[in-house]
Amino acid sequence: MKLKRDDALKALIPHVNDDDIVVAVYQTNFDWMALNPRPLNYVAVGAMGQASSHGLGLALANPKRRVFIFDGDGSILMNLGSLVTISGAGVSNLYHFVFANGVYEVNGNQPLPAADTIDFEGMARSAGYRGSRSFNTLDAFQENLSELLSMPGPQMAVMEIVPGQLYPRDYDYIHSAAARQSFRDALNAVLI
Repeated sequence: MKLKRDDALKALIPHVNDDDIVVAVYQTNFDWMALNPRPLNYVAVGAMGQASSHGLGLALANPKRRVFIFDGDGSILMNLGSLVTISGAGVSNLYHFVFANGVYEVNGNQPLPAADTIDFEGMARSAGYRGSRSFNTLDAFQENLSELLSMPGPQMAVMEIVPGQLYPRDYDYIHSAAARQSFRDALNAVLI
């Protein structure tokens, strides 16, 4: 049985510190905001494929903070070149989580081309990530999460997921100036 997205996010909550930046996209973003609302949640919805690039920019600008990217498989397919760029940048504070469900979920569940054969773990490794792992059960993910986060980045964790509980999709908030200002304020409140 595949991992439920919200179970994976719940497992991540205790590992995300107050100063860490989380860049999440689409349904994972909505779920994360409902489960763990916090000022340093960067809202990247509306920029399909750009979470990895936005995360890299934030990691470069904030080398003393960890940056977590909660990406979708459809989203990362839109920007595969970012994997090489991330690796080449030499960031050690970037942790890239790919929530792979084989569809463009928020756009009507259209299937991804070759969804059953895509190997994101292998792509990250070939691109030069320091580590890359895949998970399809909650137990395996939880057992390996502390070790993964103790290693220097960039690290990738690919999770084969299914939707869990559905959380509200608050498009008004994620597209608002208030969401961006809240993040800017939190980012600049304590420069580390």
